[in-house]
Amino acid sequence: MGNRLDIPFPEYPLEIVFVLVKPAFSGNIGAVCRGMLNFGFSKLRVIGHEGKWDEETRKRAKHAQSVLDNAEIHENWESCMQDISLVIGTSGKRELGSKIQFRHFLTPNELITNFQGLTGRVAIVFGPEGMGLLQDELRQCDLLLTIPSWEGYPILNLSHAVTVVAYSMYTQINESLEDEKPMMNPDQRRTMRETAARIANSLPLHESKKRSAEEQLIRTLMRSGPDEFEAHRLLGILKDAAIALEENEDK
Repeated sequence: MGNRLDIPFPEYPLEIVFVLVKPAFSGNIGAVCRGMLNFGFSKLRVIGHEGKWDEETRKRAKHAQSVLDNAEIHENWESCMQDISLVIGTSGKRELGSKIQFRHFLTPNELITNFQGLTGRVAIVFGPEGMGLLQDELRQCDLLLTIPSWEGYPILNLSHAVTVVAYSMYTQINESLEDEKPMMNPDQRRTMRETAARIANSLPLHESKKRSAEEQLIRTLMRSGPDEFEAHRLLGILKDAAIALEENEDK
């Protein structure tokens, strides 16, 4: 009962990579592996961990030892995201008031809907227990994801959050590989972010508002789920806009 069956993994069009940033408790890492494997996911990356799994980690992973054994360990964010086409940060923190960032967050269902029909490697990033991803880390993400939990107690345990997202992906991603289009590649992603930063920095705004403008532009562009061809066309337009703004700034 509860054993791991020797059957193939589901073939998802999107390659989902779950990323843990500096997880604080070893048992949670094992529980994350179990939650991933429950829904047919096996790609795990961990940032800021030595990669030696203690007895508690192994115990909590149960029959998902292969996920642990094949997990990639990265020293920093840059090396972890080098081959990723889309980086999605997660947070359960809710902001109140008229000027909030919550409207920039997608739910798992919205995320799947927006990227249905695309192929590529997507990282879904989870911060450490207690504090989650820091603001600077969230800014390095292309999109933000939140689980629509009850407002009275919105923060989920790390392994529970991973399991909920994995369940959403498993039940709603269309497994059909027909008529799929490749999403933007990692180089296009980096260029998109760099060009958005150039545009924001050239706008006639106070310095404090330029970062917000950059984030808004990135979130809006990425939310549409551009494929590789669309990203190529978009980059041409954005580069022209950046050059025009920079030339006007120099006058």
